[in-house]
Amino acid sequence: MEKKQTRFPKKKQSIIGYYKKNGWKAIGSDLLHDVIGSFLYAVGISYFAANAGFAPGGITGIAMIIHHYAPFLGIGLLSLIINIPVAIICYRLLGRVFFFKSVKSMLISALFLDVIVPLLGTYPDAGNLPMLAALFAGALSGIGLAIIYMPGSSTGGTDFIIMSIRKLKPHLSIGTISLAVDGCVILLGWPVFGNINAVLYGVLMTVVSTTVIDKLMYGTGTRRMLQVISDRAKEIADAIMDETERGATLVDVRGAYTGKPHQMVICVCSKVEVFTARRLINAIDPNAIVMLSTVDEAYGEGFLDPNAD
Repeated sequence: MEKKQTRFPKKKQSIIGYYKKNGWKAIGSDLLHDVIGSFLYAVGISYFAANAGFAPGGITGIAMIIHHYAPFLGIGLLSLIINIPVAIICYRLLGRVFFFKSVKSMLISALFLDVIVPLLGTYPDAGNLPMLAALFAGALSGIGLAIIYMPGSSTGGTDFIIMSIRKLKPHLSIGTISLAVDGCVILLGWPVFGNINAVLYGVLMTVVSTTVIDKLMYGTGTRRMLQVISDRAKEIADAIMDETERGATLVDVRGAYTGKPHQMVICVCSKVEVFTARRLINAIDPNAIVMLSTVDEAYGEGFLDPNAD
C-alpha cells in the first residue's frame, strides 16, 4: 500500500540560495520593506510610546520596561539581546531563510530605534496625552510591522514565537496569537509604572497595532482563496507547495471563447502566505489570470478542526 504523504518535504535552502532563486533584486525589495517598515515602527515606539508611561506587548515591551530602569540602554539594543535565545530556540522550526531574513530586519529596526528616530526627539505631550500616544504608536508600529512581514520576514522576539505557533496551528491569525502572547508582557506595566492605566494604554496600543497588521494583511480570521488560470499551472502549484507548504488543486478548464484547454490552480492561503503565492505566480507567469477571494472559514488539515465546537 502506498504511504500517504501528509506533509511536503522541507528544503534546506540557504539565504544565498534563496536570493539566487528569486533574483538578486529581491535583496533590494527586502531592504526597502525593512527600511520603511522599521522607520514607521521606530517612530511608533521611540517617538510616541517610549515616554508615555506604558509598555506594549512582546520583546519590545520587555525592552521598554528594562529601559525604564536603565535608560542608558537602548530599546533596540535590549531587544536584540533578549531576542538571541528566542531566535536560537525557534531556528529549526522556522527554517534558515526566515531566520536570516528576520535577523536582517532585527538589526535594521534596532538601528532605527536607537540611532535614527531618537534624532527626532519624543512626542512632547506623551505624558499628558498617553491615550493619543498609544493610538499613534499602535497605528504606526502596526503599519511598520505589516510592511516588514509582507516579504516573509519579522522583527524577531515574540514574532518568532508567533510564527512558530502559526507553523503548528496555521488557522490562527497573527493578531489572535499576538494578543495572547503580548498580554502577559502588558500586565507587567502595572507594577513597573505604578498604575492600572499603564496596562490599559498598553492594551490599547497592542489592539490597534494587531488590528492594523491584520487589516493590511487581508483580514483577521478569514482566509484567501487563490484561483489561477495559466498555461504553467503545474509549475505554479509546485512552487506554492514548496514555499508555503500549502496544498493546491489542479482543475482542467476550457476557455469559452477560444475553446483552448487550460488548467486552474486552486489554493486556500493564510493572509501572510498569499503574498508569497502572488510573488511566485508573477515570477512564473506574469500573464496568468489570478482571482483572489475571501473565505470566511476553512476546515481540514492545516485549518479549522471540522469536529471542533
